[in-house]
Amino acid sequence: MPAPIPAPFTEIAELLTIVPDGDEAAVEKVRARDVQLTKPRGSLGRLEELVEFLARWQGKTPPTLENPMIAIFAGNHGVVARGVSAFPAEVTAQMVANFTNGGAAISQMAALHGLNLRVFELALELPTGDITIESAMDDQTCAATIAYGMEAIAGQPDLLAIGEMGIGNTTVAAAICAALFGGSGADWVGRGTGVDDQGLGRKAAAVDAALAFHRGALKDPLSILARVGGREFAAMLGAIIAARQQKTPVIIDGFVATAAAAVAYSINARSIDHCLFAHVSAETAHARALASMRVKPLLDLGMRLGEGTGAALAMVLAKTALHLHTHMATFAEAAVTDRS
Repeated sequence: MPAPIPAPFTEIAELLTIVPDGDEAAVEKVRARDVQLTKPRGSLGRLEELVEFLARWQGKTPPTLENPMIAIFAGNHGVVARGVSAFPAEVTAQMVANFTNGGAAISQMAALHGLNLRVFELALELPTGDITIESAMDDQTCAATIAYGMEAIAGQPDLLAIGEMGIGNTTVAAAICAALFGGSGADWVGRGTGVDDQGLGRKAAAVDAALAFHRGALKDPLSILARVGGREFAAMLGAIIAARQQKTPVIIDGFVATAAAAVAYSINARSIDHCLFAHVSAETAHARALASMRVKPLLDLGMRLGEGTGAALAMVLAKTALHLHTHMATFAEAAVTDRS
């Protein structure tokens, strides 16, 4: 039997267990139009699936992309003191400023493609506990941060892309995945921001130390999140939960965002049906996490920047797919003979 969910997380677990279904009638209407368009059936591959995805979770045909939003959640981590990153912790706040000033890759992508970029700072001046010797958060703080993340959809986006910023958070993502899916630190850590071999060893050792220190407390996914997670992970989970309840489709970015989605998946695999995984990153454990969740990423571009950049590219593909679906001529309109 699964371990009981601690009291601060009871309502959160219920929201992940009792989830609304997608609208299959809307999907059938998309498919009915698609077969009339001037192209061989299925010839646009996953672009056709993207339109179905939007229709299923928006519950309307045609779907819309009038307010696509990228939500970036930023947090700091006490485990950085273990030498797990090539950059110091103050870079998190500096990069947040870079996002808002328009100098980051995600800022430029959002401006170029008309995507609404919002950045959520999560107590950057107060890093979470060093997971090798203490909990990242207590249960109450973790639950409150999940609730804060639910507010990300207050602007009513019709498509939500989830990304993050946090020096040290690939180590935290590795710890979460190891606790959820099994394995050692060496199985889940990668070079992140570009650590050398010694740094990679420190990351693996930090994950192993965290798993050993918290062994008796890693009984359920939400407790795992509190013990070895981080604020941005909790907030991303909250955004995923709220989006499902509001039937807003979600695009998940890279390894770190995937680790947040893995918490939801581990409670109820169906709770992330409204999520599309944008890409498989160059962080080697990302492919392992995606395989553990039985999901297929949209892109494989060797990216490992984070910031929601992979999700933004997937959002651009979604915009392209929807534009084709709504603006291509039908066989009848173009006076083109359909197949017999």
